Amino acid sequence: MRNNYELWLAFIACSIIGGIYGAVVFLTRGIPPASDLFGHALGIFGFIMMIMTELLYSLRKRSRSARWGRMSAWLQFHIFTGLVGPFMVLLHTSWKFNGLAGVTTLFTVVIVLSGFIGRYIYTRIPRTADGLEVGAIVSPEMIARTRRLMALWHTIHIPIGMALFTAAFIHIGAALYYATLLR
Repeated sequence: MRNNYELWLAFIACSIIGGIYGAVVFLTRGIPPASDLFGHALGIFGFIMMIMTELLYSLRKRSRSARWGRMSAWLQFHIFTGLVGPFMVLLHTSWKFNGLAGVTTLFTVVIVLSGFIGRYIYTRIPRTADGLEVGAIVSPEMIARTRRLMALWHTIHIPIGMALFTAAFIHIGAALYYATLLR
């Protein structure tokens, strides 16, 4: 059985953030607008976590010569920030899903669900504590099939992630232009 440490930490972090959000709703007697200080803070910090999810893990994964910690720890970080960041962005929406922001939210939900599927596929491959595949435990046919499934998952997950970040950067640019520069 694999360690679910990052899932529990993400659950705790989301519970704390959700509690703070609930307190703000209670104190202000309304849903915090995406455009106020609290709403912006949720969106900004959530998006920064999502950028960290993508960039830091990808850089570590592609830099095999770098010794920035074990890949398993980076994957746990990727999963944690990949759950908490989107949760914060979801709260940032003020429960309005129209226009480009709605499309961006849809991409966010799809990428998180896809991440759960990828995590499930990944855990089907036996690994050492450092995340290296162990081929002697399971038949080579099972591992080959799981690798093909993981490759197929990557061909779907990565382009959706690129679409998400493209839509998010356009949303941020439009929000800055219309809400800030036109005032």
